[in-house]
Amino acid sequence: MTEIVFPDHTNHLGTLFGGQALAWMDEAAFIAASRYSRCTVVTARSEQIDFHLAVPKGALVELIARVVATGRTSMQVEVEMYREDLLSGDSDLATRGRFTMVALDPHGQPTPVPALSA
Repeated sequence: MTEIVFPDHTNHLGTLFGGQALAWMDEAAFIAASRYSRCTVVTARSEQIDFHLAVPKGALVELIARVVATGRTSMQVEVEMYREDLLSGDSDLATRGRFTMVALDPHGQPTPVPALSA
């Protein structure tokens, strides 16, 4: 996913709100888990969110999400968020986190997901 940081995404310092970063990361995790399982998924947990660098207004944000582990009905999704200067193209890791997503059947009950292949 790619986003751009507009003024309404920023705090009083002109940098990306942490909550907005988490929302974008959760969305990327949702897409990755949905594509992997081909099921409806929900977020069960977010953990180990590390904010490394501030992301200024006007920067591009690239989110890369990948399923890194599976349980019976859950998936661990690692999300990396990179900030990119739109003009220079310089890119750095800004935030990294892990999300647990649970697959649901049509009745809203947890349903098995495929095992992660080695």
